[in-house]
Amino acid sequence: MTSLTAIQALRTPTPSKPLRILFSACLTGITCGYDGTAYGEYPALLKILKSNLVHKVAFCPENESFGTPRELCDIHGGTGLDVINGNAKVMTASGIDWTEGMIQASLKMLDIARKEQIELAIMMDISAACGSQVVYNGNRNAENKQYQIGAGVCAAQLMKNNFLVISQRDFASLEVLYAKIDTTHVIDPTQKDHHETTWYKSYFKL
Repeated sequence: MTSLTAIQALRTPTPSKPLRILFSACLTGITCGYDGTAYGEYPALLKILKSNLVHKVAFCPENESFGTPRELCDIHGGTGLDVINGNAKVMTASGIDWTEGMIQASLKMLDIARKEQIELAIMMDISAACGSQVVYNGNRNAENKQYQIGAGVCAAQLMKNNFLVISQRDFASLEVLYAKIDTTHVIDPTQKDHHETTWYKSYFKL
């Protein structure tokens, strides 16, 4: 998980030098979800998406490798980092092994991040590709579905290579980001990042 200190350390952008942010494409409204939708709207991101102080780059790693629409997939046997290290697999709901395709998609995302000189990535939480704090532990459609602390394959690839990654649910971090792109914004101290929420602490017994 990315600390607030790291977000606070981001430079203040200008119109001539906007902050370079990589988004999971669905968070920007692109209809690349597994079911051909964008999974709805994300009000917390609208200020960032509309800002002329942000250079926006959108990429969907699952669409890159598997197309849209597609099956749902989850990580089995570990986290996204474990997949990268060869110790876990990405499997579809019907049992097809998508591990190699997901790793290739993560490398494509890393290449884009490097070429675009990305300063921050905002990614879809819980996704097997883009989750940054929480992912499913095995099949999400199981009778007793389980979550685990960890990142999806593509988020893990970015983190492994020292890119800052947060999710659309990291509201405290987003508050700091709002203040970077809008000097009139007053940070709401009651907002929390996902790992600080009651659900997270209760589920993982922290």
